[in-house]
Amino acid sequence: MRILILNGPNLNLLGKREKSIYGNQSFESYLELLIPVFEGISIDYFQSNWEGELIDKLHSAAGFYDGIVLNAGGYTHTSVALADAVAAITLPVVEVHISNLLKREAFRHQSLIGPNCIGTIMGFGMDSYRLGIESLRVFLKFSK
Repeated sequence: MRILILNGPNLNLLGKREKSIYGNQSFESYLELLIPVFEGISIDYFQSNWEGELIDKLHSAAGFYDGIVLNAGGYTHTSVALADAVAAITLPVVEVHISNLLKREAFRHQSLIGPNCIGTIMGFGMDSYRLGIESLRVFLKFSK
């Protein structure tokens, strides 16, 4: 099984930005701990601050990956184009967020991406990514 973790804008600053919301850990250091947890699953990671690069990565994922864990960052609430890209692909996508968006500003309460995903996980810190991969693993096992 091969999974792509796709992170959107400003998530390259994890461990540096708004530590009270996002914590002290960089995503790269978290990924080093996450990969060994999923023996037999290949995990690739891509981050971009550019909407078009994220869309291109979604479009090109078929044939390489079995599923995608997506944290679209701020694009979650604003990008119809990214939502359309998720809807257009046949791979299952799990939307994840580090913080609980429902406990934050009102504009963060709506996800344009979520309705096109198999599910959404939020509010568990970096562990949201592990839970996203677990969800994909179970979904893929039972959807065959």
